[in-house]
Amino acid sequence: MKTIKRKWILSLLLCMSLLILLPMTSLRAENATINTHARASALIDVESGRILYSNRGDEPMPMASLTKIMTAIVAIENGDLEGVIKVGKNAYAKEGSSLYLKLGEEMTLETMLYGLMLRSGNDAASAIAEYVGGSEEGFVFLMNAKAEELHLTHTHFANPHGLDAKGHYSSANDLAVLTAYALHNPVFKEIVKTQEKTADNPYEKWDYKWRNKNKMLRLYDGADGVKTGYTKQALRCLVSSATRNGQQLVAVTLNDGDDWNDHASLLNFGFNHYPLKTLIQRGDKISGYELVAGKDFSYPLGKGEQERLVTKMILSKEQKSDTSFGLKGVLKLQLGGKEIRQIPIYAPNALPPKQPEFSKKISSPTIGTYPHDTWLEAAASALRALFQAGGREHS
Repeated sequence: MKTIKRKWILSLLLCMSLLILLPMTSLRAENATINTHARASALIDVESGRILYSNRGDEPMPMASLTKIMTAIVAIENGDLEGVIKVGKNAYAKEGSSLYLKLGEEMTLETMLYGLMLRSGNDAASAIAEYVGGSEEGFVFLMNAKAEELHLTHTHFANPHGLDAKGHYSSANDLAVLTAYALHNPVFKEIVKTQEKTADNPYEKWDYKWRNKNKMLRLYDGADGVKTGYTKQALRCLVSSATRNGQQLVAVTLNDGDDWNDHASLLNFGFNHYPLKTLIQRGDKISGYELVAGKDFSYPLGKGEQERLVTKMILSKEQKSDTSFGLKGVLKLQLGGKEIRQIPIYAPNALPPKQPEFSKKISSPTIGTYPHDTWLEAAASALRALFQAGGREHS
């Protein structure tokens, strides 16, 4: 009996020793310091698409007017910003937040997008949807096609405005990825950072004057977006963005009674613990090779992460510059055993022209790779063209 008891004590002491010696990095202790009032939350770095913090981030939930982030980017990508929208019966006097547009009133898509994002006009959302998609249903199809393209697996749209509806939901992580994508579009980026917009009002002596409902623009240093939301089911929802030292972050909270303060805490956490670091610049020579990097690459790294980065050179079998523009392979970067980016490698004098700053595609393991060559996207493109034509006929 004494032998059994002695073995039990030795086993207990051994377990305690192992617990003390085990590394604690997997516990993400820094994240535990953030306490929000949100049912779900997420924080993402815009340039890299890296999720920096997530709490119940994949739980599908109602998201109220955060819906309009998707409405805006789909409209910008598929509509004519100078095209004139005529307010129809479905959009006129829409319930909830409104721009109070008159039946038959005409306004450019670009101007109406300001009303959509600054004042959260549900009438604007429906009018935009009918113009760009030919009908509200047609536009919702485009929204869901975009969600699939961006691999938003916990998101589905039933309308363009965000009023509570069956089958209308998203998650904190999905909304973070969507917003990071949208903020690469210069039109979207300019609209959501605008604090006040004046627009012509054909029915009154005074102009429309829309003040942004997003108080973060006035409360937080460096804030530059994005969208508020509220319904009886979703309660208070908020997506905010801020830029400091060249790094832009997006915070998301769903069902949060103290969202202004919580967003300040989330953004501060990201800037303080995951600063964006430039790791590779276009034209940098690759050590040990007569090759250069084809793209810039910056990534948000926590304490000690830069030392754990692993690089691997993969040389291409195709070496003919006339068919590959000097492409010689890729440099793969890994962190924690996961690939975070592939950088194309070129011969020094054969770099291709630099791509525009904005591109619809964001190459990131977090966001995923878009299925440009699938039958689904081909079908979506064809239907999109039909919907656009229908929308212009009705305007």
